[in-house]
Amino acid sequence: MGKLTLVTGPARSGKSEWAETLAMQSHKAVVYVATATLVATDQEWQLRIQQHKQRRPQDWVTLEVPHELSATLAEAKPNTCLLVDSLGTWVANFLEQDEVIWRVTVHEFLETVQMVAADMIFVAEETGWGVVPAYPVGRKFRDRLGSLVRHLGSISDDVYLITGGHVLNLSLLGAPLPVSEG
Repeated sequence: MGKLTLVTGPARSGKSEWAETLAMQSHKAVVYVATATLVATDQEWQLRIQQHKQRRPQDWVTLEVPHELSATLAEAKPNTCLLVDSLGTWVANFLEQDEVIWRVTVHEFLETVQMVAADMIFVAEETGWGVVPAYPVGRKFRDRLGSLVRHLGSISDDVYLITGGHVLNLSLLGAPLPVSEG
């Protein structure tokens, strides 16, 4: 298994920028795995995607993978570094799945991650630090993403929290909790 890194934090905290820095420091060929899809009618979303593209070095390969993340990871070459941005968007792409199918999707993803020989850097949003969402779909998103981040963090070599303009290496500052099935 290659090196597994999780970069997490709130919106606009610099998660992606830190993940990009780590990818450059790997000195490997970088494959940027974008989980978002371009929505032609959403200009603000288009601008966000464009800003991410402009920051990336020209020699990085970009793959748009809104659904088939496990298959994409499984095909990674050992001498590469995959930067997956972001898990929150990937989770949102599956909100229509029922719980049984979602658990299969997550299980397949986590199994695949543990077999990949390439280095992988995952960007994930932190949710649930405030008010409980008023709508079922918001609670489903928060719970699914929170559980996925916890599982991935428990098997990651390094976990970084980006907040308040600072990078915190949680792997050095703390210890992982046991993963619960809830």
